Order: sequence, then C-alpha cells, then structure tokens
Amino acid sequence: MKEEKYYVYVMQSSKDFSYYIGQTNDLDHRISKHNDGFGKYSSTKRPWKLVYFEKFETRGDAIKREREIKGKKSKIYIKALIKDWSKC
Repeated sequence: MKEEKYYVYVMQSSKDFSYYIGQTNDLDHRISKHNDGFGKYSSTKRPWKLVYFEKFETRGDAIKREREIKGKKSKIYIKALIKDWSKC
C-alpha cells in the first residue's frame, strides 16, 4: 500500500508577486492546476511559482499548518519562511 504524504505549499504570482497558500496530497498536480487557471483567484494571477512547501504524514496536520500560516496574515512571516527554506 502506497503511503500518502500531504503538503502545505506557498506559491508566488509572477504577475503581481502575491502569495497563495494551500494544501494537497499531489504537489506537482496542484501547481499545474493553478497554472492552468484552476480557481477564480489563482487564474487571474498566473503564472505561479512554488516558493515553499512542508510535508506532513496526515491531511489533518497539513490543514492545521495551512490555517496557522494563513492566520498570521503577514507577508513578513511568509517571506521569512521562504528565506529560511531556501537556505536548505
């Protein structure tokens, strides 16, 4: 049986440099969908670039982390995550 992983991701719009935060079990597919025009918000800000992600064992943990990042409502917080992640 395949062990499923879940991801929280941050994408940045190449159009206006805004961020989009989401969670998924298939990172490549989800980013592709956003760049194909999936969703009202993301379709207006294409193209998108993946700038950050975290991996989780359960969907519940991924959803909790997604809400935590969104709850900060802070571009400074998101930029710090990206900066620290890019050092890895």
